[in-house]
Amino acid sequence: MNESNGSPARSVVRIGVLGCGNVGAALIDVVRTRADAVEQRTGIRLEIARVAVRNMSAPRDVEVGDDVLTRDAMGVVTDPDIDIVVESIGGIEPARELILAALSNGKPVVTANKELLANVGAELYAAADAAERDLLFEAAVAAGIPFIRVLRESLYGEPITRILGIINGTTNYILTKMTDAVDAGGDADYGAALKDAQSLGFAERDPTADVEGYDAGAKAAIIATVAFGKKVVAGDVYHQGISEITASEIAIARRLGYVVKLLGIVERDPESDEISVRVHPTMVPDHHPLATVRDSFNAVFVEGDYVDSALFYGRGAGGAPTASAVFGDVIDAALNLRSGTHGSIGALGKATIRPIDETSAEYLLGLDVADQPGVLHAVTGIFASHGVSIRVAEQEGNGPDARLVFITHEAREKDVQATVRELNGLDVVLKVGGLIRVIGD
Repeated sequence: MNESNGSPARSVVRIGVLGCGNVGAALIDVVRTRADAVEQRTGIRLEIARVAVRNMSAPRDVEVGDDVLTRDAMGVVTDPDIDIVVESIGGIEPARELILAALSNGKPVVTANKELLANVGAELYAAADAAERDLLFEAAVAAGIPFIRVLRESLYGEPITRILGIINGTTNYILTKMTDAVDAGGDADYGAALKDAQSLGFAERDPTADVEGYDAGAKAAIIATVAFGKKVVAGDVYHQGISEITASEIAIARRLGYVVKLLGIVERDPESDEISVRVHPTMVPDHHPLATVRDSFNAVFVEGDYVDSALFYGRGAGGAPTASAVFGDVIDAALNLRSGTHGSIGALGKATIRPIDETSAEYLLGLDVADQPGVLHAVTGIFASHGVSIRVAEQEGNGPDARLVFITHEAREKDVQATVRELNGLDVVLKVGGLIRVIGD
């Protein structure tokens, strides 16, 4: 941290930015716009000193002088005149190497890189503690929603039992459009909703990471790590995406008083201390706060022994909301650097991950069945043989269009999956629909 004109009342913090894409460019704009206000309140003057890019001549959304641009990212993180490093290049390498180098050179680091943290976060957190410097990542989970700081500070001592999150704006937008179509009496077309999301910039040209749950899974791993103080990585997360969700399933959910959402769910069993981390489509009751979260918005719902429940809501994606969270981390890091302190998530223990087969939930299951006597008895007998209790049973249609719809009481995943396998072999069952988990109140 450098002082300007020898005056101790005014400190200049020089920022090195790695990458100048959507987030990097938006951050540069925010720093320039808000520098005066930050200085007035804190006495710290934030300046963009260097910006490392791959292509010096590429068009970008913010003006950056040739004297600031560089291709030498390692030179930025080792430059003694740079005080704080912001990593916005994404991916695992060279981001990991650059962050480790920045920390070893005494520089706090701010990142929004969920893929990196979900895979090698424990190594980086330990390196930050060893260097006694900040590694801050508010924007990695829910962009503009200030949630990670709440977990690290306000809820640090809370015995958290479960966190439910709509933490991917692309899938929430698609499911909102499909639900709206069903509510309007039309057909919920997944392909059309996805194309709409892509045209608006909510979905990538290759949407796999979003629609198959991998993006949300990385965020869920980070949430579980911070919430429970255990090392949870992306490979620990069970994924099921939304690409197979049908209009029929959304219509059934609506008729029964539910909305289908893609949720990231992290849970801790207080008795065994096992952690469950999963991402999958989930039927949410209409009256639950998450049911009202629409379009590309995100929300995170925390349940704990003392806090009971708390909801955090806002923009979970986009250059400006993400830059807002990064900017907040930069200010935090600058203040800590001036006072000689740093934040930490603490020592991480070894996580015992509960396999998906051992988790429990309520389930929705629809069956296309033959129109003949004894069908319901045969089907319910299979449920009973696997210890799966039925809470709701309905029949839709008659004759060749007959369909049975069930919602179970809470049951173990492996028992429900065994039920589905046996139902698939039953002569009177023509088709077994998708299995959708249901959360309670």
